Amino acid sequence: MGSLIAMAPQGGDSGNLISTIVMFGAIFVIFYFMIIRPQQKRAKEREKMLSNIEKGDKVITSGGLHGTVAGLEEKTVLLEVGDKIKLKFERSAITQVLK
Repeated sequence: MGSLIAMAPQGGDSGNLISTIVMFGAIFVIFYFMIIRPQQKRAKEREKMLSNIEKGDKVITSGGLHGTVAGLEEKTVLLEVGDKIKLKFERSAITQVLK
């Protein structure tokens, strides 16, 4: 008695492979436009905001501290938070600039 071997049609395999590749490509495109691109846009806006900080700007830090920029360095910002009270923060700690 011969063994029964189920054979798939020869033309169907390549069609399934192509449709799977197209489906994964479509998922990647949707993923890119829904998640990656907006995140990159927000990162660029944040970099622009941090680079445009000037002395005298009122800012809010990530810890919720409100202060006025009293001095600037390349990576740090000196904030005046009260009468003659100045604190040094990383620029990246600033979350919002109030104009």
